[in-house]
Formats: sequence, structure tokens, C-alpha cells
Amino acid sequence: MPTISVIVPAYNAERTILETITSVQQQAFSDFELIVINDGSTDRTLELLNTVNDSRLKVFSYPNGGLSVARNRGISQASGEFLAFLDADDLWTADKLELQLAALQQYPESGVAYSWNYCMDEQGKSFYADPPIFATDQVYAQLLMDNFIVNGSNCLIRREAVESVGKFDPEVAGSADWDYWLRLALHWPFVVVPKHQVFYRISSGSMSANVEFMESCNLRVIEKTFQSAPPEMQSLKNQSLARSYRYIAHMYWTRIGTADAAKQAGHKLWMAIRLYPSILQDRWVQNLLFKLLLIRIISPKWGFQILQFISKLRDNRNTKVQRSAT
Repeated sequence: MPTISVIVPAYNAERTILETITSVQQQAFSDFELIVINDGSTDRTLELLNTVNDSRLKVFSYPNGGLSVARNRGISQASGEFLAFLDADDLWTADKLELQLAALQQYPESGVAYSWNYCMDEQGKSFYADPPIFATDQVYAQLLMDNFIVNGSNCLIRREAVESVGKFDPEVAGSADWDYWLRLALHWPFVVVPKHQVFYRISSGSMSANVEFMESCNLRVIEKTFQSAPPEMQSLKNQSLARSYRYIAHMYWTRIGTADAAKQAGHKLWMAIRLYPSILQDRWVQNLLFKLLLIRIISPKWGFQILQFISKLRDNRNTKVQRSAT
């Protein structure tokens, strides 16, 4: 029986699947099984997987069911003491499993280990590091307000923890990972590995690119979660909603980048401020307000050009992140 089961859901992932598989094969900790759920791919995903010569790799093909269903199918096939999920376009640093496993072994009462994230563009050429988060032990309240785990490729989870909360919820597909981390956090302590170990790809074809869908899923997770949240947590609902609208504003601004999207970003940001005025103390909110005011004052055309120039300067600095870390 392997120590860790790595579950990779893959749907039409021919452009990235081999790079993702390689990042698992290069892990310093090698006692794992690599379960790929081919979720009804119609491209060359399965053909490429068949070229991988590794006895730890197990490929299971099913009709397309979506990301949550594919993860659940992976859980059903897994035999490891610990489970890790990795989306088919994301990557890990070579020490990801090793350090997360060590953290869970050091704190045997904890059910989940997480790390910090790099975000990368669709081509995997531009990177920026998410701010460090040091939440440990009882993280439920903080997770209610903000999905600091960020994505579904981050955590290593003790099998007992997985069994205690069940599977991913397909009804909130766009935010199913946040929903799952919340359910785990309600019952299990978390431990952090204070290191950037996950490369999260921002892809135009991903669910996260569909902003309205993501907004709907986020709101459904919040409503679902607060229905069962402890009484002492109910006062956090407005803050949770506000931070969700802040995130949606961020998505409109960064992933669509048009004048109409900027109006939507402003609308969502105003909703966040009305729900929780203290969010104005958030530096990111202040930055977005500045950008929105800039394009309104000097016209969207010139405002976007100025901001794109600033963004390029920042990207040139951030691309100094060494890909050799993977």
C-alpha cells in the first residue's frame, strides 16, 4: 500500500498533462501511486498518458462527469494513507509531498497540510507569488472569510479526514475545492508548510475564467456553509460575502480586462464595501479602487495602457522566479 495517493483529474489536457505528470514523478518523496482520472477526454490526453513508463501510474477512463466527479472517482480508487489532488494543468515543486507529509507526521492530530502558491499564466512563463498565509490549527473561521488555500492542487489530506467528510460536491462545481476545505476545517486542524510549492495555472479555458459561474458557485457555498456553521460564526457571513465579491471584482478586472468588465468590477467591489465597510482597509481593495478611478478619470483606453505598462514592469520582475524550483 502506498503512503500517498496522488489524484489527477484530466479532461482534454493534452497541452499540459505530461508536464503535470513529470512534476509528480520528480517528487523527492517517491512512495506514492499516481491515479489519473481520464474524464471523457476527446483529445490526445489518453494517448499521451499511454507513453508514460511508470509503474506507479494508474489511468482510469470514464465518461465525462466534471471535475468534482472525477476527483470523487479518484478517491474511490485511492489506497494511500494520505491523499493529494493535482489538477491536470498545475505543477508542484519537488519537495511538495515530502514537506507536507513531514508536517502531518509532526502534528498527527492535524488532518490537512497546505502550502503557498505561485500563480502562472496559461503559457507557464509569467509568475507571481501569493502572499504568505500562516493560518494553522483551527482555521475554519479564516477559511469562511477567505479561501486562502486558493486552489484544488494544494493540500495533502489524511485518509481519515477524507472519510470523515465524504466527497466533493458537484452542485457547487466552480467552488467545490473551497467547499471541501471548509468541511474539513470544521472537523480537523490544518498545518501549514511555509513555502511556495504549488504552481497554479490561470487558464482562459478553466472554470475560473467563467466569472458569473464562479460567482454563483461562491454564493452557494457561502449559503450552504452558514446553514451549518456554529452559532458563534454566523456574524462572519457579511464579511464572507464581501470577500467573495472582492474576489469576483478581481476576476472581472484581471481575466476579462475590458471597459465593461471594469464596470462590473466596480459594481462588485461596491457590493463588498456595502456589506463590510472595513474591507476598505484591505490594500488590494485600495489598489483596485485606484485603478478603477484612473480609467474613469482619463478614459478607459489611456487608463488601460498605463496600467498595462505598469503590469509589464511587474511581470518582468516576477518572471525571475526560477522554474528550476519545480
